[in-house]
Amino acid sequence: MAEASAANGTHEVVLNVNDKSNEDSGISISVPFLQKLVAEFAGTYFLLFAGQAAVMVDKGYDNQVTHPGISIVWGLVVMVLVYAVGHISGAHFSPAVTLGFASTKRFPLKQVPAYVSVQIVASTLASGTLRLIFQGSKDNFPGTLVSGTYLQGFVVEFIITFYLMFVISGVATDNRAIGELAGLAVGSTVLLNVMFAGPVTGASMSPARTLGPAIVWHEYEGIWVYMTAPVAGAVAGAWVYNIIRYTDKPTWEITKGASLLKASKRCRPSM
Repeated sequence: MAEASAANGTHEVVLNVNDKSNEDSGISISVPFLQKLVAEFAGTYFLLFAGQAAVMVDKGYDNQVTHPGISIVWGLVVMVLVYAVGHISGAHFSPAVTLGFASTKRFPLKQVPAYVSVQIVASTLASGTLRLIFQGSKDNFPGTLVSGTYLQGFVVEFIITFYLMFVISGVATDNRAIGELAGLAVGSTVLLNVMFAGPVTGASMSPARTLGPAIVWHEYEGIWVYMTAPVAGAVAGAWVYNIIRYTDKPTWEITKGASLLKASKRCRPSM
């Protein structure tokens, strides 16, 4: 969910995977782009395998993992995978994060379909692997379901994804932040979200997180909540951080032109 990279001797973290060739000529089937897709696939697969395994083990072995344990697993696996592949693919691991950054022009729009497809396939395969390992019945369903009303579920998923995307935008795209701590900050945010929102909605924060197990277990109850609320929350979180990033500029200058990213390049201090 975050990509750390050093730029011009500063600790700048960039949450995108664009390069000049991709910007100018669209997606080409190049080795670097395939490497990014493989890294995104592996990261999403292992993230969802570990997180869903914690849920299934807890259900199948007398709640030995416990809810705090499940929260810690989700947070830790996000943290280690951000550090493992963030510098290659950006470590989005979620269509909501990918679309959030694409909406603010911090990720190439032309690469969104490939990233989202890889994330969904990885989630489905991770869920299928777990069902084979645990011979999972519907009682061991590791997906996400709304425990209250759909409105409650939508609001919770919107808020926690907004929170996550806001944190990612702060620690991983602002050169004033400490980029080396991006993985720790993002993982901790996921842990906190799962801790308090898990009992309500399963704390999805990602359409891929919900869609994979839903496909494998044929459980689609309330799935529209998880396809819409995380995306809306991520887009809102990315835009809100983009707005407060430029508080040293007058409103007319911030909104001048269509791209806040161009504004950031104009106002970025030289080091």
